[in-house]
Amino acid sequence: MTQNRVPIRRALISVSDKSNVETLAKGLAEHGVEILSTGGTAQLISGLGIPVTEISEYTQFPEMMDGRLKTLHPKVHGALLGRVGIDDAVMVDHGIEGIDLLVVNLYPFEQTVKKEGVTLDEAIENIDIGGPAMIRAASKNYDRVTVLVNPEDYQEMLEELKTYGGISHANRHILAAKAFAHTARYDGLIANYMSIISDTQEEKDFPRYLTTQFTHRAELRYGENPHQRGAFFVEPNARSGTIGFAHQVQGKALSYNNIADADAALLCIKEFTAPACVIVKHANPCGVAVESDLTLAYLKAFATDPTSAFGGVLAFNGVVSGQTAETILDKQFAEVVIAPSYEESALTIFATKKNLRVIQCGEWATEPEPWLMYKRVSGGLLVQDADIQTLDVDQVQIVSKRKPTRGELEDMQFAWKVVKWVKSNAIVYAKDGQTIGIGAGQMSRVMSTRIASMKADDAELKVTGSVMASDAFFPFRDGIDAAAQAGITAVIQPGGSVRDEEVIHAADEHDIAMIFTGMRHFNH
Repeated sequence: MTQNRVPIRRALISVSDKSNVETLAKGLAEHGVEILSTGGTAQLISGLGIPVTEISEYTQFPEMMDGRLKTLHPKVHGALLGRVGIDDAVMVDHGIEGIDLLVVNLYPFEQTVKKEGVTLDEAIENIDIGGPAMIRAASKNYDRVTVLVNPEDYQEMLEELKTYGGISHANRHILAAKAFAHTARYDGLIANYMSIISDTQEEKDFPRYLTTQFTHRAELRYGENPHQRGAFFVEPNARSGTIGFAHQVQGKALSYNNIADADAALLCIKEFTAPACVIVKHANPCGVAVESDLTLAYLKAFATDPTSAFGGVLAFNGVVSGQTAETILDKQFAEVVIAPSYEESALTIFATKKNLRVIQCGEWATEPEPWLMYKRVSGGLLVQDADIQTLDVDQVQIVSKRKPTRGELEDMQFAWKVVKWVKSNAIVYAKDGQTIGIGAGQMSRVMSTRIASMKADDAELKVTGSVMASDAFFPFRDGIDAAAQAGITAVIQPGGSVRDEEVIHAADEHDIAMIFTGMRHFNH
């Protein structure tokens, strides 16, 4: 296919987000492009001393209904939809001059409905009608028309226009697809909002129609296994401190499992404000620790389970130094390191291992922000709030005869943060800001308890004096008996079993302090 470049002689610019409009308008004017525009955009362009024709002057039809009606006119849509060699005569007959470039972004509906106290009437007034109609018309006719919906694309278009005198067929196709995605997301946001809120302003938890959109980030070599295809998609405007926002600094291309494990590590590390390290293997933390600095935190996390740490994903909640990087390479083989940022010395050291994947995710908010989690099931989608609930161990119910010591309470607080991100059934042993043993993903809770002990023994860590966290209640006393045999002195668990009294009695028999949180942390 040839480039089939189409020159731009006439452009229509009508934008809500006026970012980069000055650069765009000046660039078009320098190329001799006639500019049509509307309302505030026309005033902005005119104020730059650039000739501009108001759309009402072009159509000979006034804007009306408080601006609701201005571009819905045959001279606009005919100019966008007219096909070369097919519609030329009818365009001449009706005085329709072709528009070669459409630059539109839409009323800020998304920003409006996020405002506290916004009314349904305000939301409705921010539903754009003419904008999506023009975008769809121009995108349908991309064989002739170039359409821009993102200010970030202006400069590249101007450079192509300056260099080649027109826009290639391939780029017009790409921009049309982006424009259709833009209107699809916009309509989806409106449908979500309108189906979650009623005329009486009563808001439901979830919309009747759920529309989401993600942008293709990368093709992956394969999915979870080599016989499965895989790709990575991200949310538009992903927040700093998320996998969707993060970028890879060095190393081999990330795999499907690398990304999933890095996300698991990132979710866990966000629980801590003190310098911390989380090591994840196969979606489960295998070592977690907090310390006075990241190097010491890493050493304690690694000590929890050196065997499982091999080939793991390491997450940190601060700036990784050269010392930390050197310590990591001295101790183990790692697949991925993820952190908010890195010192230059750390990146220099990591560069000696060219296959090591280093990811920079940016800072995250100190207070957890609500978001929705999606889980695909055959023929459907499960949606839930992310588990961002926090706990103050000083506010929970002590159910045992013996009260926990201050040190035990602090260790239980730490263990409770970790157990949230261990696959159910989940058990975590911890002491002095370090995981001592982790039992994950078992069909019975007592087996997870035994595995946590086995892991501690394997790492030659002393369980005696440690605390235990359980993501859900104990259905029988056997889990407490096993913990006592291992040397556990305090237990934090949700409570709520029909056999709670039996479990509490077991704790009292073993002189174990026990607290109930009233909160479960299943993580499947």
